[in-house]
Order: sequence, then structure tokens, then C-alpha cells
Amino acid sequence: MARKTEEKQLLKGLLEISKAISSDLYLEDILKLIVTVTAQVMKSKICSIMLIDEKTNELKMYATQSMNELYNTKKPIKVGEGVVGKVAKENKLRVVYDVLKEPDYKYKDIAKKLGLKSLLCVPLHVKGKVIGVLNCYTSFYHKFTNSEISAIVSVANQAAIVIENANLLVMSKVLQEELETRKLVERAKGILMKLYNLSEEEAYRKIQKKSMDTRKPIRSVAEAIIIAKEIESI
Repeated sequence: MARKTEEKQLLKGLLEISKAISSDLYLEDILKLIVTVTAQVMKSKICSIMLIDEKTNELKMYATQSMNELYNTKKPIKVGEGVVGKVAKENKLRVVYDVLKEPDYKYKDIAKKLGLKSLLCVPLHVKGKVIGVLNCYTSFYHKFTNSEISAIVSVANQAAIVIENANLLVMSKVLQEELETRKLVERAKGILMKLYNLSEEEAYRKIQKKSMDTRKPIRSVAEAIIIAKEIESI
């Protein structure tokens, strides 16, 4: 009976997370909801999502339901170091019954102060590429069941998809802005070439110099040239 109740809670939690993913919430809000719901369902003291900073090759805190500054402000950890780092490097989940007795665990001082006992750490990966980890801590010694592990893996997979989609959206917007900037610069160059009888390279250098002198983006300079020409023709 207890197991059935537990499984119902897990399914309910997964359903809530699935609804959040398909909503209009921002990425940070979705991930915050994911860790909060996961913590509630798993009776976890702390649940967190750490993402890999590709520039530093470190895992950094991104979302947690914890209100404890000691945990929330802990230093990033290198990929390959500690339990969390190895999970990210090996793309393989780890279950730790007692974090204080685990040789690989890096934050024993924080775990001791906060009373953290067991840990389930699951990689977040998209198409085989690990982008972070999902950590689930308990304040009591706990052997995670197969149902619990399956549920957390499902949560991790959904979180990874949300993050990847958000990244793709950002990249798409950046590419779109770059394309629009290129078009504006081309128009501005054409205006300067005709107005001052300049070559294409000379016109671009003129725009570039104005951008540097005024400390304004090259797009803003190009837009100003186009607007000035349009006003002149009115």
C-alpha cells in the first residue's frame, strides 16, 4: 500500500513537471519548479541543478529549492572531480548512501553542518552530451528504490530538454540579430559609398570608426546612417 502511494506521488510530481515544461514560464522558473517538486516528492532536504560552464569546465549552481546560503553559495566544482564532477564526466548516475563516508565527495564540511546523508546524482544529457547534473539529497540515510531512481532520471531528462531548447532559442535569436545587423550594415555601406564615392571597404571602415569613437554598437551606427538618409529624402 505504501509503495503504491509512493508511486502515485512520483507520477503526480512528473505530471506537474511535464505541465511546467509545456508552459510559458521562463527557464529559471521552470528549473526552480522542477527542483521544488522533486524535493517534495522525494522528501529531499536539498535538490539542485548544476550546469556545466564550458568556458571554465566547471559545474555551477543554477537552481535549487534550498534557502541555505552555505549550500547555495558553495564553490563550483571541476568536471571530473568529486561525485558530482565524475557523474558529469562519465555520464553515469551515482547513488551515495552516506556522503560523509564517500571518498569522492568534496563538500563534507557543508554536508555535516546541514545534516545531509544520502545523495542521488543524475546527469543531464542531450544526445549523449552532458550539460549538467541533478542532485537529490536526503536528511536521513536512504536507499533509493528503482522507482525513485527511474523518476529522477525522467526528471533529469525533461530538465535537459528544457535547457537545450532554451539554448537553441537563444542561439536562434543571436543568429537572427546577426543577420539583421549584417543587412543594416550593407545598407549603410551602400549609402556611404554613393554619398562619398567610397569603396565598400572604405565605407565599412568609416562605420567601424564611428562605432569605436562613439562607443556604440555597429548596428546602431548603421541604423543612424539609414535614418538620416530617409529623413533627408522626405
